[in-house]
Amino acid sequence: MSATAAARQILIGLHELMATRLSAQDKLDRTVEVVGEALDSEVCSIYLLRGGMLELSATRGLNQSAVHVTRLAVGEGLTGTLVANGATLNLAQAKAHPDFQYHPETGEDKFSSFAGVPIVYRERAVGALNVQHVDPRRYEDVEIEALQTTAMVLSELIVNAGLIDERSADEATREQSGPAQMTGLTLVAGLAAGSAVFHQPRVTIDRVVAEDTEYERQRVYRAFERMREQIDQMAQQAEFGAGGETDEVLKAYKAFAYDEGWSRRINEAIDTGLTAEAAIERVQQRTRMRMREIDDPLLADRMHDLEDLSNRLLRIVSGQMGTAATSGLKNDTILIARNLGPAELLEYDRRRLKGVLLEEGSLTSHVVIVARAMGIPVLGRVRGLRGVIGDGDHVLLDSDAGVAHVRAQNSILEAFEARFAKSKERRAAYAELRDVEPFTRCGTRIQVMMNAGLRDDLTTLSMVGADGIGLFRTEFQFLVSATLPQREKQTRFYRDVLDAAGDKPVVFRTVDIGGDKAVPYLSNDSSAADENPAMGWRALRLALEREGLFKAQARALIEAAGGRTLRVMFPMISEPWEFDAAREVFEEQQEFLRSRKRIMLPERIEYGAMLEVPALVEVLDVLIPKVSFLSVGTNDLTQFLFAADRANPKLAARYDWLSPAILRFLKRIVDATTGHQVTLGLCGEMGGRRLEALALLGLGYRRLSITPVSVGPIKELIRQIDLAEISAFMNQLVSQAPGDPRTAIAQWAQERGIEVD
Repeated sequence: MSATAAARQILIGLHELMATRLSAQDKLDRTVEVVGEALDSEVCSIYLLRGGMLELSATRGLNQSAVHVTRLAVGEGLTGTLVANGATLNLAQAKAHPDFQYHPETGEDKFSSFAGVPIVYRERAVGALNVQHVDPRRYEDVEIEALQTTAMVLSELIVNAGLIDERSADEATREQSGPAQMTGLTLVAGLAAGSAVFHQPRVTIDRVVAEDTEYERQRVYRAFERMREQIDQMAQQAEFGAGGETDEVLKAYKAFAYDEGWSRRINEAIDTGLTAEAAIERVQQRTRMRMREIDDPLLADRMHDLEDLSNRLLRIVSGQMGTAATSGLKNDTILIARNLGPAELLEYDRRRLKGVLLEEGSLTSHVVIVARAMGIPVLGRVRGLRGVIGDGDHVLLDSDAGVAHVRAQNSILEAFEARFAKSKERRAAYAELRDVEPFTRCGTRIQVMMNAGLRDDLTTLSMVGADGIGLFRTEFQFLVSATLPQREKQTRFYRDVLDAAGDKPVVFRTVDIGGDKAVPYLSNDSSAADENPAMGWRALRLALEREGLFKAQARALIEAAGGRTLRVMFPMISEPWEFDAAREVFEEQQEFLRSRKRIMLPERIEYGAMLEVPALVEVLDVLIPKVSFLSVGTNDLTQFLFAADRANPKLAARYDWLSPAILRFLKRIVDATTGHQVTLGLCGEMGGRRLEALALLGLGYRRLSITPVSVGPIKELIRQIDLAEISAFMNQLVSQAPGDPRTAIAQWAQERGIEVD
């Protein structure tokens, strides 16, 4: 009998069995007989998790007196091992396995070969289905697949028969999981705690046995067609077709989506009598088995792609397409996802969303930019999230340290809560500085402004007591939109920003999209060859080419600022002519609007430039007379200076804001602007860190634009320092260029009782 025929025979037998009024124990006893007969197995046994122990609950071939007597801890023996790992065991010589344990009451000493598969309920192993033979042999793949198919049906049978209810299964398997610690890359620093919620929850398969095989097959065909349409649509989006890794991801996705072998295996599973959902899950289990055996990281990543597509196919066929945002968050939440887009993140309730864990993610991704603006800690590149974290598990996210604690022990929980409480106390102390002006000890007023880009940021301005918005990222409106935002919509948005700011200044940075901030509605042939998108066709370079987009934004900003001062800043300027070209666009739009009599124009327009391309420093003498202000963008500037991609964790040590090269470069900018009628500021994460901010003040920077959460800490720092002292120290430090300026600055601060952590 073939494996397909054997599996179908088992399914038919179990389907009939589930409809009977036999007792729970009788159903288990009959199950091992059905499976044993179909697979011609000398032994077939079922172990179920009860009271935290795996109990032999039914057997064909072992001593009946051992039923409900033989009990194993999770992780004990072969059965306990496969349940603990959630993985299949297939052994020709069971006694040679290091985890083998002999239980004499079972009479299993004469059996050599062993195969076992976990019985899984809601992603957690709640038991095991084992077969044994006297002769030593490895079981064929088709036999293992038949066992796994049976185990899927058993999970439904066990719950429906009341052999293990949902609550006890959940509690028992959580206990077996125990505490876990996961590491990753800090994308947005911070502390957070909450219940794990998956952005795309696993599909619950309520029906395993098919009533109409052909109907199930047609459901799968339709789901494949829809999934392939989605993959083809992805090919049209700007995130793909941009060269490099994105092309490779798309090729892998398309290869799997159109793979006839994958489709055939699902159809073969349906032939055994499974529903479409169960068949997809059955094939997916086989994929997971193969993933555990793969040592090649590249091949393992491709298998992860197949699992991702399997989840997509399962959601389509089941009609369960919604994300967790659709149903809403009930408690404080740590969101779990493979990856997220900025629009998806913004769908969540900010009052409940406390942190994010991503299997992927990079420092420059769109979702990280938005999360940083929202003040939500994010830990990325965390491997194996679904294998360790269950829905509802309590998670402590310490993104500062790059770790997440799952089901933490009391000692870890207490230490975390102490840190969290101290953090809250500090935030409360910073909040008291909201209306306090940041004067140094020597009486110098420092401007502390904040970065923004979201509508919700507008309420934060008054809450933190910033002097204004030194960087308003207008691209957020473009990144979260499926289509190019209409000019009228942009105008309303910019006017709302200015209204909310009141008499405080707002500096609008013109749109910085393209390159690593691609949007789906702009096809950009020039960016196809960008191997380094951060240095590619983006920001002002793209805007000057896309005249329609840039003119629409210019007109929207001018109209929104009617009767007020408009402060506009151009990003990614490499040479003065680019500034001239951008300014000309605004001047032309202002003249056009002036010709339309009834439109109120700004009282004046102040033009500024972002200094993030190192080449611009060489021509500052040409640029300075043209601008009202300069703002140093330390994020891009630093990676350009070091030729070190800030998204690459291997280069993290090369990306130090307090290196001699960076400090000297920043001092050059201060010296070049001294004596000119230009306001010099700095926007970027560097200004929001206390130690780095201390160094910047010593170098001569008097205007910082930082994240809202950093405003309070930086205000407190400013009030502790004397500019003459720190300036003298930094001038000496820059001239001597020690190997470790960070330690030297920290020691200087410690000697004067200035907290810089």
